[in-house]
Amino acid sequence: MTTTTGPTGLLVGGAWRPAASGATFDVQDPATGAVVASVTDAGPDDALDAVEAAVAAAAGWAATPPRQRAEVLRRAWQLMTDRAEELALLISTENGKALPDARSEVAYAAEFFRWYAEEAVRIPGRLSTAPSGANQILVRHEPIGVAVLITPWNFPAAMATRKIAPALAAGCTTVLKPAAETPLTALAVADLLTEAGVPAGVVNVVTTTDPGPVVDAMLHHPAVRMLSFTGSTEVGKILQRTAADRVLRCALELGGNAPFLVLADADVDAALDGAMVAKMRNGGQACTAANRFYVHRSVHERFTAGLAARMGAIRVGDGKQPGTECGPLVDRPSVDKVVRLVDDAVARGARALVGGRAGDGCFYPPTVLVDVPADAAVLREEVFGPVAPVVVVDSDEEAIAAANATEYGLVSYVYSADLGRALRVADRLEAGMVAVNRGLVSDPAAPFGGVKESGLGREGSGEGLLEYTETKYVAASW
Repeated sequence: MTTTTGPTGLLVGGAWRPAASGATFDVQDPATGAVVASVTDAGPDDALDAVEAAVAAAAGWAATPPRQRAEVLRRAWQLMTDRAEELALLISTENGKALPDARSEVAYAAEFFRWYAEEAVRIPGRLSTAPSGANQILVRHEPIGVAVLITPWNFPAAMATRKIAPALAAGCTTVLKPAAETPLTALAVADLLTEAGVPAGVVNVVTTTDPGPVVDAMLHHPAVRMLSFTGSTEVGKILQRTAADRVLRCALELGGNAPFLVLADADVDAALDGAMVAKMRNGGQACTAANRFYVHRSVHERFTAGLAARMGAIRVGDGKQPGTECGPLVDRPSVDKVVRLVDDAVARGARALVGGRAGDGCFYPPTVLVDVPADAAVLREEVFGPVAPVVVVDSDEEAIAAANATEYGLVSYVYSADLGRALRVADRLEAGMVAVNRGLVSDPAAPFGGVKESGLGREGSGEGLLEYTETKYVAASW
């Protein structure tokens, strides 16, 4: 077994420790199947210890001046930036993504620390006179308290910093539970935060292979006031029901089924550039990944030929190796899901212009499907892999109707040479985010989140900070 040089224990109250049971679990490299580390496997009692540590640190951190909190976050940004290559290799090792993708993730993840270092000193408030003139209305945003943060495996650094940074900026203390597939990156980020000056107990981390009892115990602790979760809609619904027992604040970033619309007047080359970013970021394993392509008949042939040529030229392999552009999927069940969706589409009449057959281990080749019928499962389910199903449409109306025919509403993509036309289409798309003539929407300064069954609340921007606050109104006379 090869071990990592980073921490593998639980971070509780500023100290690294084993689980009470002594249990551990192995983390594997999906490219090779090799075990890369043995990580502590927490139980409910360990999780409650972490919550108690967050409770003990809460008053002191909330009382810390915003400028001091900001300086800690700024140092975290600098440390993460300085160690970008080390962190990128760690992400690639446990997640499988190609190093260029991993490097981009580290830069994006670090930026949340810098953005919220700036936002920490700008928490808004308001003073006004009551309409009657009888008193003053004073409105403040105070830290909500202890927050439980649950992150997925696909962006193990960025999903952690996107939650930790606003929580710390607002004055909250936290318990982070990362995905069991990719715990090493979260542990490395927590270690970096300690070095940056985060006080003991402000950030705690519990890793586990049995998240149900662990999370349930934390959400029923009387001091926990918030849940922030990124993951599937199915799990999000379960957690929301659990959180309802104590009326906890919930910020839920859930599944997506993003449509990518190429209108009749679109610049096809620009649309292809955007499609490759929107589809192939992290090998398609992203909630923002373009999942369905609706292309006007007049440009369909050019677009599909170009997309097949670009997808077919992608170099697939071990993400840690130079030149690799697409690594493996995170595990074999993920491959099996992609196989099921592609086989279903082909059985219903779709054709694979490129790809379409699983490789060895956790590898699946970039795939373009055409002649995809409306009843194919790949148009209804989030494929979470490098598969691009393309559907012909004959009007903007048809494209909009197809795009909205889903219970999800995270992000949509629109390409058109006419900005007014694109914005009119964007207005009618049922999504929390719309990218116009761009293949990427994520930005720490922008409110990230969806509508319908894609979630509640927003991450990033000023809105992301306010998620971790309670609004207090004081009626004052003087």
